[in-house]
Amino acid sequence: MDSKTALVIIDMQMEMQHRIEAGRPHIHPDAPATIATLADAFRRNQRPVIHIRHAAADPASPLHPDAPGYPPMACAVERPGEAVFVKRSSSAFATTGLEAHLRRQGITHIHVVGAVAGFCVNSTVRAAADLGFGVTVVRDAVVGFDLPSAGLEAGVIFDVTMGLLAADFAEVVGSEAVLARL
Repeated sequence: MDSKTALVIIDMQMEMQHRIEAGRPHIHPDAPATIATLADAFRRNQRPVIHIRHAAADPASPLHPDAPGYPPMACAVERPGEAVFVKRSSSAFATTGLEAHLRRQGITHIHVVGAVAGFCVNSTVRAAADLGFGVTVVRDAVVGFDLPSAGLEAGVIFDVTMGLLAADFAEVVGSEAVLARL
């Protein structure tokens, strides 16, 4: 794997764990452990690990900075020296300095993991591709939830999202393939 590659962990915050613990239908229950494994492997191979957190402006949101859902899950706690970007948008690029940081570091390719597949992961991957970055989505390290208001199951949303991203924006692979490349 090229040294100009980083791991980007999106929105793995306690709200995701709360949803899972509450029994919300989701896909990839092992994603947090897979993310932790990937982060450790990237660190061992001296590749950057970048953390993205969503900070909702609405005080009633479970992702508001004062809410119990805001802190990172154990798999997404940054280590000293690792970059953390706080976003107020779906894409990790729209309201942060992520693009400038990647360019300053000479990063040309990102491996994306985290939450949620059909929302912030999707938006971030598309934006990264539009900005000229190479993108790999690690499918078994991405969490997806159902969308009851639209009658959509988690697996359907996940499969459609991954299919669309693979068609034009990213390579979509499993964690074993990524670990083998490191």
